[in-house]
Amino acid sequence: MEKWKLLAIISMVFAGLTSVIAKAGLKNVSGDTGLAVRTTFVFLFVWSNIFIFKATKDFAYLRPKDILLLGISALTTSLSWIFYYRAMKIGEVSKVALIDKASIVITLLLSALFLNEQITWKTITGGSLIVIGLLVLTTK
Repeated sequence: MEKWKLLAIISMVFAGLTSVIAKAGLKNVSGDTGLAVRTTFVFLFVWSNIFIFKATKDFAYLRPKDILLLGISALTTSLSWIFYYRAMKIGEVSKVALIDKASIVITLLLSALFLNEQITWKTITGGSLIVIGLLVLTTK
């Protein structure tokens, strides 16, 4: 198995755990408070990872454009998390996570437009099946 696939599968497992554990942690607090606590831990874990794996040398390679793009990505991540946690607080985590993960369809379109990644019949079929699955599981 290619390394990127293994890493993506590990990410998938942890992402699935994250939603269920977070929903349980939101029992007594607002989505915003829960997100603030979670983000504090994420911040600490990510910086620990940088030092443990001696990745601090990478900072020398950052260009202003890279910092700008990563900053914009942080903004979109923050907005996504804020709305995700608010939705999880009041909705069923299984349905909220399902809708959130359908963002892959947006990713497929944007990666083709801005990163020149290929859209193939497989991409179109898979994206369509995701949308169909989303509609089947979330509509009455």
